Amino acid sequence: MSTATLQGLLDYLTDTLSTSNMLWLSERLTDYARKNEKQQLKPYTMEEIRARLEIAESESAAGLGIDSEDMIRELEKEFAQEDMKKTNQ
Repeated sequence: MSTATLQGLLDYLTDTLSTSNMLWLSERLTDYARKNEKQQLKPYTMEEIRARLEIAESESAAGLGIDSEDMIRELEKEFAQEDMKKTNQ
């Protein structure tokens, strides 16, 4: 979400919520952020990265998966379809 969007949301909330509702929301958001902070992924070790690269290279050599150009085309097609759905709503 862009900073401008977040600022707009903040402006809307501060203009519409009472002080007690803002405090309540602040506590819920803080609790949520703390829980998610603990669940964040740990960084990979170099050994894990090398192992993943070896698997990817062997899969590529075996002809598995799709190349990046095809993947980008598929994603662009999906994004365009999502945009059309949003436009038609």
